[in-house]
Amino acid sequence: MNSLSKLLLVIFCFAINPLHAQNLTQTVRGKVVDQVSKAPIPGATVTILNTDPLLGAATDLNGDFKIPGVSLGNHTLRISYVGYKDLILPNVLVNSGKEVVLAISIEEDFGQLDEVVVMGAEKERTVNDMVTVSGRTFSVEETRKFAAAVNDPGRMATSFSGVVGTDDGNNNISIRGNSPNGLLWRMEGIDIPNPNHFVNPGTSGGGVSILSAQLLTNSDFLTGAFPAEYGNAMSGVFDLSLRKGNNEQNEFTFQAGFLGTDIAAEGPIAKGYKGSYLINYRYSTLSILSKMGIPLGDFVTNFQDLSFNVYLPAGKNSSFSVFGFGGLSDQNSAAERDSTIWESEGDRYSSNYFSNTGAAGIKYSYILNKSNFLQATVLASGHEIGDQYSRLDNEYEDQERGYENFGNSKITFNTVLNSKLSARANLRSGVYFNQLYYNLKEDGYNEDQGQMETHINSKGNSQSIQAFFQLNYRASERLTFNVGVHYLQLLLNNTNSIEPRFSASYELDEKQRISLGYGLHSQVQPLGTYFAEQEENGQIIMPNEDLDLSKSHHFVLGYDRQLNPYLRMKIEGYYQHLYNIPVKPGVDETYSIINQQWTYMTDPLVNEGFGKNYGAEFTLEQFTHKNLYFLLSGSMYNSLYKTQEDKWRNTLYNGNANLSLTAGKEYALKKNRILGINLRSIYGGGLRATPIDLEASIEDNETVHDESRAFEEQNPAYFRTDLRVSLKWNRPKSTSTLALDIQNVTNRKNIYGSYFEPMSGEIETAYQTPMIPLISYRIEF
Repeated sequence: MNSLSKLLLVIFCFAINPLHAQNLTQTVRGKVVDQVSKAPIPGATVTILNTDPLLGAATDLNGDFKIPGVSLGNHTLRISYVGYKDLILPNVLVNSGKEVVLAISIEEDFGQLDEVVVMGAEKERTVNDMVTVSGRTFSVEETRKFAAAVNDPGRMATSFSGVVGTDDGNNNISIRGNSPNGLLWRMEGIDIPNPNHFVNPGTSGGGVSILSAQLLTNSDFLTGAFPAEYGNAMSGVFDLSLRKGNNEQNEFTFQAGFLGTDIAAEGPIAKGYKGSYLINYRYSTLSILSKMGIPLGDFVTNFQDLSFNVYLPAGKNSSFSVFGFGGLSDQNSAAERDSTIWESEGDRYSSNYFSNTGAAGIKYSYILNKSNFLQATVLASGHEIGDQYSRLDNEYEDQERGYENFGNSKITFNTVLNSKLSARANLRSGVYFNQLYYNLKEDGYNEDQGQMETHINSKGNSQSIQAFFQLNYRASERLTFNVGVHYLQLLLNNTNSIEPRFSASYELDEKQRISLGYGLHSQVQPLGTYFAEQEENGQIIMPNEDLDLSKSHHFVLGYDRQLNPYLRMKIEGYYQHLYNIPVKPGVDETYSIINQQWTYMTDPLVNEGFGKNYGAEFTLEQFTHKNLYFLLSGSMYNSLYKTQEDKWRNTLYNGNANLSLTAGKEYALKKNRILGINLRSIYGGGLRATPIDLEASIEDNETVHDESRAFEEQNPAYFRTDLRVSLKWNRPKSTSTLALDIQNVTNRKNIYGSYFEPMSGEIETAYQTPMIPLISYRIEF
């Protein structure tokens, strides 16, 4: 037994054999504010239900409350205040390691009913009160306990209806048949760059999430027809919210796992001051093992990241927040100078790849009065992605085959005003200004000429502008409207879009609700595409510099039914019409940027392509009740595109159907010891593929696809089951969790795709991730 196994055995035995049992308690506290104006509400009553004696507290002049002596486990809170709807917060998890600090917003009531109760289950109402359709909230606990989520929002989202993972090796997701590149990432109300390690140019996902679950609080995930405040996105939005650190006592978290070793700290900035800090640093466990001399394969992989949120009150009605994240990642490989051990063409190649991303911002919040709340944010962000690769010839000489170095940075300023016009209506409006900087270089090898040639070489700056307003109006207790307009303009070529948005929700009774939504959405092309170079009559031209924005119409119709206080059913149908899509010109061309997975397209394109996505989604979800939860999600859909060929074809992401079951149950082994078992199983249609022309591939000695049959083949059905087993134990002042995540527990060989192998002269199959066990240990104190 090696040293690591012995250590884990000691931890496990220590966990299940406590020194002595204790009745442990913890403090629950927080702040209650108005949902729109964010003004604190003094005198609100916060009660923990089903406690004997009944525990509760009233908020003070600043809206703060504190309830000490709360027993460990899941609790339900009720928040009440005259003139406001009662709010029920179920499944508030209390552990001994950290205080529970809640940020609670309640909605003003204008009706005549004796009592109106808003069920506040995490997934039942979004953090953003203006989201009516195709939105749900996800919690930090979900990113931790969902099998194979490994604290990653992108991987967690594959449990939701309409969401499909495109590759086990990264967290790219296709939403309702759209390209993963149509996803928008937002943090604290402002757009951020792709927050992942090991990313490819032009993508919205990567290998490992940079964001730490230690910093996140309940956040929103949107899948279509989103409100007017969201722009420059075609498929979905991750709208992330950061929690504030504990401003009364210092708390720490240490986590060690296969993916990384985390250290987090939070606490008050100064005695008597309400400000707080929260910071998390992670270093790749693989890097640590490699430096210890443990062999980890052909690739040397490294990454590290830092994320933080500092809250600085600046008076009774104003505050500053300083927040951000940064990640460094690289992966290097060197070809063995021995042809006898080469098994594939790839063994000849060496690569030096890196991906660095970061963002830092300052947000100012000011409560102007009881009806108006202002936020202004400045964010500096950027990323740099590079790769240099070469091939060994038969004399073991390095031949350069490719060079990429893509640097993008921007300074973003936004200001948003929330105004409560009345108890029925509230208005949100804002502007965004982006100062863009770019330094893009790509060289590739021309097989015909036998030399390197430049595809992209551009350095400069530009700007983009966004503005929006949206009105939320409650016509009655049952009927709510949301209307707005979003404006987007890219000053690089002065392309722009005026986008109306509309949604409505009607409660048939206290258990049923119907909703509908419409939105026109647009998106800027991946920046490098605009600067693709081409030689014409001895001169270098950029044929794509005037490309227009991609655009789409979203239509959504939904039905929700609360089957009981813990069980909800939801059905949504949708149609999306895409137009202005860049495609290759020509009646025999089948390329569309809709199917672009990574890197920048450098061939000439025109905005004459179309697409359509339509389908129906079903969700049956039980919120945690008696320590059991489950989420059953199913979707049937079609995703098609058209070029100047004037023929509808399947997109790469048209799997047609997807079904997932995510479930978990906790068991009390002994006092303050909890065993958790979590399962996720996914079954779906395979992604589409373009057949390989074997004769042409043999002639060119590389993979050549038959583009006249683009995406006519479909990979076999995808099936994967993940299992997570965890053991949590509470001790005075600390909570520890030991977990084992087994990804692809049945070790199914899901097909990723096919390629031509020059060494064998045959078409080979590439498979997705096999069974991988991931073990981790976390302690909070």
